[in-house]
Amino acid sequence: MIKTHRVRNLFAAPYLAWIAVFILVPLAMIFWYGFTNESGAFTVENIAAMARPEHAKALWRALYLSVISTLICLLLAYPLCLILTERRTGRQGMIVLLFVLPMWMNFLLRTLAWQTILEKTGILNTVLSALGLPALNIINTQYAILFGMVYNFLPFMVLPLYNALAKIDPSVLNAARDLGANEWQTFLRVTLPLSLPGIVSGVTMVFIPALTTFVISTLLGGSKILLIGNIVEQEFTLAYDWHLGSGLSIILMLFIIVNMVLSALADQNGEASAL
Repeated sequence: MIKTHRVRNLFAAPYLAWIAVFILVPLAMIFWYGFTNESGAFTVENIAAMARPEHAKALWRALYLSVISTLICLLLAYPLCLILTERRTGRQGMIVLLFVLPMWMNFLLRTLAWQTILEKTGILNTVLSALGLPALNIINTQYAILFGMVYNFLPFMVLPLYNALAKIDPSVLNAARDLGANEWQTFLRVTLPLSLPGIVSGVTMVFIPALTTFVISTLLGGSKILLIGNIVEQEFTLAYDWHLGSGLSIILMLFIIVNMVLSALADQNGEASAL
């Protein structure tokens, strides 16, 4: 038994080293820079800087767009996954693959492609002009950023939702109908509670990258609409103020932690109600 335990520890050593070097050490550096100034003295000014008007505005704009994009992804993904799992035509895997396929392409290239499509002289306005329709000024607006978020992060909602709905035994749904429940009641009392873990996973996987993104807002917003991710990126790469950038990053970590805690609580409540 002791030998087996030692073998397990031996195999776990590379993973522990990876966690220490690429997770714990960077986090420690972020906290050190975030709570110190250029002279190395302790300070909370970097944290309090989030209250500045330009930083607070960027944070609330990022929160607003990430919440809206998460809701849109949920509203688009849930009916699709529900239809695929209920019909069971044998082509569900192919359809899900079509949604996941863009993830195989580089994130930056996908966003650049939509920049080409949405710009004023892009593909979309060219087609509209050929049809005699007015051009759409979407690029460099919040709508373009929101569109980019939904497109890039929709697969992260589809996968966990499809897996959760596919695991629901059809006999459970048939039993609910046999007991007198109509389609709406079956959905609310059986399907929705059982799929809650997939919803929670999908919301977490979409909300967190949407909140911290800066590439989408830079390319589709034209650097005119700054999110908090853009502010942090600029502090590190342009202003070279690692202390302020780290302080703002710590605030973002708090929002992410709160999201994960709320998601865990919702998951537990969903499992309890399902039981």
